[in-house]
Amino acid sequence: MITLTAANPSDTAAIAAVLARLAKPGDMFVLIGEMGAGKTFFAQQFGAAFGVTEPITSPTFNLLHNYSGGRLPLHHADLYRLERTGEFADLGISELTDAGGVALVEWGDVVDDIISDGLTVALSHVDDNDDARTIEIGWRGMQWASRWDSLKTALARWAS
Repeated sequence: MITLTAANPSDTAAIAAVLARLAKPGDMFVLIGEMGAGKTFFAQQFGAAFGVTEPITSPTFNLLHNYSGGRLPLHHADLYRLERTGEFADLGISELTDAGGVALVEWGDVVDDIISDGLTVALSHVDDNDDARTIEIGWRGMQWASRWDSLKTALARWAS
């Protein structure tokens, strides 16, 4: 696990940009955090760094938005309103990543037992500063095994 401190939104944006630069076809990023922790902001900054030029909005009511124009197809899901874990499979996110896209999954911890490969990005408020975030990054599966050291090096300036 890598624990980072983002002192302000610019730091959060820069951390998202690092992940966007290291993203490869088939990657899934599971964004975890309470309401208002910054998951959608993180997704917006990731998308901008990824080359998506259209506005990235929360797909809370649609569950999934697809974006082209970046260096790879980007799929942004919000599982907050998911009523059953089987709906995750119905969204086809695994098929989209298998086809070479990259997925950002907000509230992905609700289907934690289904997602076998990916990077987890847990955002939380820092008690005394509304703009600051603690960001904990972990991985499961083998997708990030060969990139983990590069990721740690790229994020070292924010390491806690």
